[in-house]
Amino acid sequence: MRRRQAEKRSVTPDPQYGSVLIAKFINKMMEGGNKSKVRSLIYGALEAFAKKINAENPVEAFEQAIENARPTLEVKSRRIGGATYQVPVEIPFDRRTSLAMNWIITNSRAKVGRSIESGLALELVDCYNNQGATIKKKDETHRMAEANKAFAHYKW
Repeated sequence: MRRRQAEKRSVTPDPQYGSVLIAKFINKMMEGGNKSKVRSLIYGALEAFAKKINAENPVEAFEQAIENARPTLEVKSRRIGGATYQVPVEIPFDRRTSLAMNWIITNSRAKVGRSIESGLALELVDCYNNQGATIKKKDETHRMAEANKAFAHYKW
């Protein structure tokens, strides 16, 4: 009995920049369905981010920050015999982007004493410069996969 593959839904680009990536980021950031509020927060954060790194195009800088935060490998648990192994697997592109966005949002919300807009701008600056909590999380994920390279033959 085979399961059907779920259909990929297309996301309409955001109205200000015309970027699908920013539209996906807005959808990820949204809590409680208030999209216009989240949109204005993200646009403000993007402007502040572009100003801090002296970029004339905030969309390209945002895409670079997301690219720097994308992991390529992760570990998945696989039970064989009586033991559970952490097997390193390559991550599909859509999941890479999703993980990077989740980490950026989580770490920007974790910045204490800052508005979400300024926290997001700072986290994007850190990702753009390959430093900060999100990049640390990515490196930690890669280190776990590298440490368990010996179990790669258990991939399914």
